[in-house]
Amino acid sequence: MTAVHAPHVVALGAGRMGRGLATALAYANIKVTVLDARQRTPEAQSDLAQQGHAEVLANMGMLAQLGAFDEAFAQPLAQRVQWADAAQAPEVLADADWVFEGVTETLQAKQDALELCNQHCRDDAILTSTTSSILVTQLAPLVHRPERFFNMHWLNPAFLIPVVEISTHPDTSADAVQRTRALLQSMGKLPVVCGPAPGYVVPRLQALMMNEAARMVDEGIISAQDMDIATRYGLGLRFAALGVLEFIDFGGADILYHASRELAASVSAERYATPDIIERMMHNQQLGLKTGQGFFSYKPSESAAYRLDAMTRVMAMLRHTDMWRPPVLPERNDSSA
Repeated sequence: MTAVHAPHVVALGAGRMGRGLATALAYANIKVTVLDARQRTPEAQSDLAQQGHAEVLANMGMLAQLGAFDEAFAQPLAQRVQWADAAQAPEVLADADWVFEGVTETLQAKQDALELCNQHCRDDAILTSTTSSILVTQLAPLVHRPERFFNMHWLNPAFLIPVVEISTHPDTSADAVQRTRALLQSMGKLPVVCGPAPGYVVPRLQALMMNEAARMVDEGIISAQDMDIATRYGLGLRFAALGVLEFIDFGGADILYHASRELAASVSAERYATPDIIERMMHNQQLGLKTGQGFFSYKPSESAAYRLDAMTRVMAMLRHTDMWRPPVLPERNDSSA
C-alpha cells in the first residue's frame, strides 16, 4: 500500500508573520518548518528559536482561552513547529512542497529570499510571498518557473481569521492555485483569488471605511464610541451575514446608484463617484433581486426562499451578538381561545 505524502510547508522568515503562519499550520497538523535564513551566531539563533517557540505557544494558549481546545494541548501543538537556521536551508527547502515567504518588507529582502528558493527548492514546489505592499508582478520575474508563484496575503491574526487572499500574475498556473486552495481549505481557511491589486481586496476596502470613519469623528459628526457601535452593529453585523455585492443585489443597485450621486454632490465627488459597473447595471436594469439579475442571478421561483435564507443569516448574527430581543407578546385572552 502506497504511503500518502504529508505536505511540508516552510515558513521562510522567523518574524511575526512566520510565527503566525506556523501557528495556523501546526493547529491544522500540517508539517511546518520555520526557516530563518539570516547568518547569525549560534547563541543568537538559539535565542530566536526560543522567542519564536514562546510566541507560537502564546498563540496556542490564547486559542485555548478562546475555547478552541483544552489548554493542556497548547504545548504539544506548539511543539509541532520545527525551527531551522541558515545552515539547514538547503535541506529544508529541498523538502518543501510550499514555501510561504515572510521576510522583511523590502524588495531586496524578497529578492534574496526568492533566490534562495531558486537554488534549493524543487521545480514542483509552490512559492508564495506574504508581502502586503509589493505587487506579485514585481516579484514573479525573480522566481525560477514563475508559473508556480503568487502572493498570498493572510489577514491578521493568521491563525484566527479564515480568509486568505491569493494574488496571481498572468502566468500563474491554475494547478498551483488549485493545490494551494485545497491546502488552505484543509486548514479551515477560505481562499479568495484576485489579480495584481494594490492593497489586495480586504485592506483596500477597509482603508476606505476606516478613513471615512476617522473623518466623520474629526468633523464632529459623531463620537468615536457611537461610530464603533454603528460599524459593529450596523455595518459589521449585516456584512457578516451578507457579502457586500450580495447586499447591493438584495437592496437594489438603483439604491446604491442614487445614494452615490447624492453623496457625490453633498460630500465628495471623488470619494463617492458612481462605479462604471453600477452605471451599466442601471442602464441594463440589472438591479439585483428585484429584476432577477445583478452581480448574481436570481430565479423568480426561488426568490422567497432566498429572502428567508438571507434573513436567517441576519437573525443568526443578531443572536450571536446577543442583540436579538423577543417581542412583548399580548396577554392571552383565554375567553376567546
